[in-house]
Amino acid sequence: MATDEKLIVFVIYPGLTALDLIGPVAALGHLGAPYKAVVAAETTDPFPVNGGLLMMGATKTFDEVPNPYVIVVPGGGMPTIKAMANPAIQKYLRESAPGAEYVTSVCTGALILAAAGLLEGRRAATHWGYWPELEKLGAKYEHKRWVEDGKFITSAGVAAGIDMAIYLASKLTSVERAKEIQKGMEYDPDPPFGPVDWTGALESIPQPQDWPDADKAAVKEALALKPELYDRLMA
Repeated sequence: MATDEKLIVFVIYPGLTALDLIGPVAALGHLGAPYKAVVAAETTDPFPVNGGLLMMGATKTFDEVPNPYVIVVPGGGMPTIKAMANPAIQKYLRESAPGAEYVTSVCTGALILAAAGLLEGRRAATHWGYWPELEKLGAKYEHKRWVEDGKFITSAGVAAGIDMAIYLASKLTSVERAKEIQKGMEYDPDPPFGPVDWTGALESIPQPQDWPDADKAAVKEALALKPELYDRLMA
């Protein structure tokens, strides 16, 4: 790796939501020098994502990219909960985030950052269905497409990660370059049934301690390596 390269490291793990990763990769993966995008994981062995419908593998291990300029963490439902307790992921984030210029997440990737203690007291976005969990982990949830708090930029669910990545591209390069990327991706959302009706959505989400017993058991199993995180979620 050239010493003047600025690494954009996409952190991946089993079970993630592919679009949470691929959208930002499309926006940030080809910025050109001095930026270089890499996909990193605990190992380079492939693993299932999107509920087992796809297989994915990293090109680098965490040990090979210790000094990222940008970190991007995608989300993925219950696999994200498990990643909150993954020692390799948590160690990498705690050690590399302080030196990074930007630390970002898509969807429930914010929970992984929060589990590492990186969002304590910070404003943050995540998938709307997981806002109680984010706040239980010390962040201040905001219902926006993306939220910028210092060097931390967190985005809402799935497609919002593309918005965040294009915005980040403008900060890394220029607004003009970001617009070129957006045009190249033909990213011009026009959903067939119009915008989402958010009426009552956030108020309808149960607090973690009110989950069905089966869901609590699944989360407890996923966080078996970090039981203190389970206790925080259920407090």
